[in-house]
Amino acid sequence: MSGFQHPVKVSVILPTFNEAGNIGLLIEALLARLPETSEIVVVDDDSPDLTWQVVEEIKSHEPRIRLIRRIGRRGLTSALQEGIEAAEGAYVFWMDCDLSQPPEKISELLEALKDNDIAVASRYVSGGKEKGHSLLGSFLSIMICRFASWVLSPAIKDYTSGYVGTRKEILKTIPLKGDYGEYCIEFLFRAHKKGYRIIEIPYTCQPRHSGESKTATNLIGYLTRGRSYIKTVLKLRFER
Repeated sequence: MSGFQHPVKVSVILPTFNEAGNIGLLIEALLARLPETSEIVVVDDDSPDLTWQVVEEIKSHEPRIRLIRRIGRRGLTSALQEGIEAAEGAYVFWMDCDLSQPPEKISELLEALKDNDIAVASRYVSGGKEKGHSLLGSFLSIMICRFASWVLSPAIKDYTSGYVGTRKEILKTIPLKGDYGEYCIEFLFRAHKKGYRIIEIPYTCQPRHSGESKTATNLIGYLTRGRSYIKTVLKLRFER
């Protein structure tokens, strides 16, 4: 945090659905690394495993925690967007809540925003690795990102990162859209097109700590997600 002359307020958006086995550990790790002026906004889609109850317990003794419990509304992108709109920080981050993405990396991402507009934790720049998925999942993830780099812009390597930090004022100009991870492709492409400075910081994606993957669990699931991502890339490439 040393690059900032004054304490900065950071909002970290955590979209959750059935992450009771992960959320407490993630919040604890983030709080240890964030400025005292920060907040963590958990947006829970009324998890059947009572993730929201775990957060309520933490919130009862930790004022930096906020909870948005969504009843009757589900979806990763809409949860992120709702959290962004509620965020009070000048800087906004979001990440997966399964501990596949290292919370300790947030300090480096925040520091990078001193000289950049958007910081992306990246598996596909030098020093980054993808260990969080099966061989099939990892292969498809790499191929989708390479396809996006080839079709849209080679300036970005990890279009589907999902671990991103930026200024809230930028998010007001580029709202998140989409059903699942394709929102990240569109956000990064539109930001690059607008001339925002984007830096990718390498990290190693690990297998989820607890619970079941929301991305896909079989070949059909991966292909369905992949098709949606490819459609998004082509839509962006040929839009007028």
